[in-house]
Amino acid sequence: MNELCKLLGLLLAAIALEAPAAESPQAGASLFNTISALDAAAFDAFNQCSVPGQLQKHASFFAPDVEFYHDTGGVTWSREAMLANTAKYVCGNFRREIIPGTLKVSPVKDFGAIETGSHRFCQFASGKCEGIAEFVIVWSNQNGAWQITRVLSYGHRPNK
Repeated sequence: MNELCKLLGLLLAAIALEAPAAESPQAGASLFNTISALDAAAFDAFNQCSVPGQLQKHASFFAPDVEFYHDTGGVTWSREAMLANTAKYVCGNFRREIIPGTLKVSPVKDFGAIETGSHRFCQFASGKCEGIAEFVIVWSNQNGAWQITRVLSYGHRPNK
């Protein structure tokens, strides 16, 4: 019986060594705070993209080969194409804001993070927030430099 207990103890120790470490609540909060701040900075520039320099500031958050999937606008395969669409359709027309309480951040082992939530779009002319959608943003962290590599914006509908 004693040998069985030792063997069971060794087996449990081996399993513990192979299992991924659980993320501490502090680490989870830290990642959430980092991604939340990055999103706020990226979309503050987006919301002001008609101001000189802000569109390029917004661009700096995206990898050159970013993929952007938009359910009503289609797919763009590069930062340049995405910026062209932003300049054409967004700048001076509307702003984006996250719906409070919807933002979630999950780590991606040895890569970065996935950010999800709901956002709404508010027209500058009327001040009304007429559109709403879901989003997924994949962030890459290479040596402390965070960049957006993939974006999905989908489920666009009127904000009732």
